[in-house]
Amino acid sequence: MTEYEKLQQQMASGKISRCEFLTRASALGVAMALPAGLFSGTAAAAPKKGGHFRVGMGHGSTTDSQDPASWENGFTQLTFGYGTNNHLTEILPNGQLGPELAESWEASPDAKVWTFTLRKDVEFHNGKTMDANDVIASLNHHRGDKTKSGAKAIVDGIIDLKADGKNVLVVTMKSGNADFPFVLNDYHLAIQPANKDGKIDAKSGVGCGPFVVQSYEPGVNAKLKRHANYWRSDYGHFDSAEVLTIADVAARTNALTTGEVDAIDRLDIKTLHLLKRNKNVKIEETSGTAHYTFAMLTDVAPFDNNHVRLALKYAVDRKALLQNVLRGHGVLGNDHPIGQSNRYHADLPQRDYDPDKVKFHLKKAGLSKLKVDLSAADAAFTGAVDAAILYKEQAAKVGIDINVIREPNDGYWSNVWMKKPWCAVYWGGRPTEDWMFSTAYAEGAKWNDTHWHNKRFNVLLIQARAELDDSKRRAMYTEMQSLVRDDGGVLVPMFNNYVFGTNTKVAHGPMGANWGMDGNRALERWWFKA
Repeated sequence: MTEYEKLQQQMASGKISRCEFLTRASALGVAMALPAGLFSGTAAAAPKKGGHFRVGMGHGSTTDSQDPASWENGFTQLTFGYGTNNHLTEILPNGQLGPELAESWEASPDAKVWTFTLRKDVEFHNGKTMDANDVIASLNHHRGDKTKSGAKAIVDGIIDLKADGKNVLVVTMKSGNADFPFVLNDYHLAIQPANKDGKIDAKSGVGCGPFVVQSYEPGVNAKLKRHANYWRSDYGHFDSAEVLTIADVAARTNALTTGEVDAIDRLDIKTLHLLKRNKNVKIEETSGTAHYTFAMLTDVAPFDNNHVRLALKYAVDRKALLQNVLRGHGVLGNDHPIGQSNRYHADLPQRDYDPDKVKFHLKKAGLSKLKVDLSAADAAFTGAVDAAILYKEQAAKVGIDINVIREPNDGYWSNVWMKKPWCAVYWGGRPTEDWMFSTAYAEGAKWNDTHWHNKRFNVLLIQARAELDDSKRRAMYTEMQSLVRDDGGVLVPMFNNYVFGTNTKVAHGPMGANWGMDGNRALERWWFKA
């Protein structure tokens, strides 16, 4: 038995984690995708085909589009990211990595060169058969100085994409990246057909996923039908689906209880006890990397002063927010984005509400009191306005006047997020530390929503990405979490569980927790009971 076969056996038996598998496989110069069944755990009952599935989402805006570079909310992720499109890899329900459009992959010993073998039986919605040139065009859509993609930071490390025949792709990186196959599952990195110019038609809506777009009205709904020639038999069970934007949580909950929709996301925690009385409704809950933040632009006064940022971090009672906003359906945050389910989560001292430290940092900033605006809307996260008001009351006791600005739900992500100096934000998190940090904290990252730049952090980001020694990598990620916590512009009061609801006729297997709604794969993984 080869060393790689031994790793496969250990992975299958649960003796090593997926991160350890990838790290050790990369050290051997090989990182091959395994059959999904190896990672997926207990098999669910055989799905039933058919039916029209309706989903009410708390996200969705009139400014949304079908361009993969623009997707940033739950509506576009569920509908287009994973409903109408596929990716090279798939994060399975138990958090492990499985193959999707790539059947297998191998890495060079330094994890700089990755070779992907692609499936040969994948047909796009327009009838074209997928090949390596389509993958190159799709990834290139997110690369380059002119791209506005939210995935730019995670593909910036690519220096060359080359087709070796129709079904082999060779990717060369600037530096080693042991997590590279994981980031290829990012919802932006949908594989779409290349045109004659070697580019994708980003607004066409043509993918190779289980559903085809019939109609789409941004901020209202998307109507889908099953892709007749979808290559997978284990996914895409519904005949058709409709995803509706229902931003108001009360209206969304009412739609579920009256049978107007079959599933909704982002339940109101305060009314869960009432919803549980409905025999036709099932409440689902998963816990992963999702977290709520209050993001400050660190290049805008007064948030450009770290003592002001620290004063605001010590002025929030996290325990009160967790109890009153999430009713215990989550865990305390500690001003960095790495959750307890992440492999390299650092056990740092928990930051608490501390009036003395608030006064100390205000004094260091040359202030005796502080007045700031905080923008919030429930489009950011359910209970965001309540959280901001509660925070305002807590901060008022220690000389900080927070003026809570209630922003409109529609357009929040395009008009408020990353534009207003301080605002409420929801992050789904990412399965790996590098993925999360590269997306939202690296210098120059499009979604660095605090405009934070820290030289030491950015050096560590590159070093940790290529480091194959587990203990050294852990030390680096621990220091990076400390840097974000103590110098960054993000206040992370709590990590939230995903709490959503379905009609009892909806069935599913083990659910993913990397996003809500089964890793945002409800459209393709769920089905109706017989």
